[in-house]
Amino acid sequence: MKISITLFATDRGMHPTDLAQAVESRGFDGLFLPEHSHIPVSRRTVWPGSRPGRTDPLPDYYAHLHDQIVALSMAAAVTRRISLGTSVTLVPQHDPVWLAKQIATLDYLSNGRVILGIGFGWNVEQGETHGVKFAQRRQRTAECVAIMRSLWHQDVAEYRGEQLTLEPAWAYPKPHPSSLAQGGPPVFIGGMGPRTYKAIARYADGWMPITQRNSLAGRIEPLHTAFAQQGRAVDTLRIIVSGATENPEGLAQLKHEGVEQVCLTVWPETQDQVMSELDRLATVAEQARKLF
Repeated sequence: MKISITLFATDRGMHPTDLAQAVESRGFDGLFLPEHSHIPVSRRTVWPGSRPGRTDPLPDYYAHLHDQIVALSMAAAVTRRISLGTSVTLVPQHDPVWLAKQIATLDYLSNGRVILGIGFGWNVEQGETHGVKFAQRRQRTAECVAIMRSLWHQDVAEYRGEQLTLEPAWAYPKPHPSSLAQGGPPVFIGGMGPRTYKAIARYADGWMPITQRNSLAGRIEPLHTAFAQQGRAVDTLRIIVSGATENPEGLAQLKHEGVEQVCLTVWPETQDQVMSELDRLATVAEQARKLF
């Protein structure tokens, strides 16, 4: 099982090149970054991280995030080994043709290191800025992914859906041959619940839950059922856990349950604090690997 790093990379923190080199030099397997284009001042949408029954303030680092594709591109330029992941890309808020071009270019130039984690988006106001109707965001996500995959894999790409249409078109570069040979770049859907499981089974390569639990028992079984209902082999399900436990025994248990990669979270922003956390988490990773 691979052990990677995720964090809210902001304009108050380490430069992406320094961060990526620090992650790779400590033996981690990947760097995963989230995104938010902007944060509407309105708090009409309650932050999902709020405690039950409360409307807790949205942490201000959400508004300070770097663009994830630009940051990961800079990371790619100064590394050779680590995966370049998104955790997650809010796909329905993007133009899928441009996003397909960005992901394909990053993957091509990085020799096939991109992992695309995607989400439907939780902030209603943010989605509305991008012309996304909240009730339609799941269907739009599915159609965006279909367009992207057509552009990645077909010489002449085209698509017709309920919300989106792509007239026959050429688009290059394609993703790196190593990615295409495995059907990628791979798409992992974040979130939990029956609708999310069905979406994963219908059109994704895998699941990217955010959980600190030491086990996915009780959560993974419904996803196996959804895969079987779609006629997909359960053993083809790929799982990356974001915000994973720091318990070495828990990490070993996740590996036993078939998780292929975990992302440990670095919360501080300043360089000295980030470097200290990376050193600490490198020790956690070393302890966990001894139990694999």
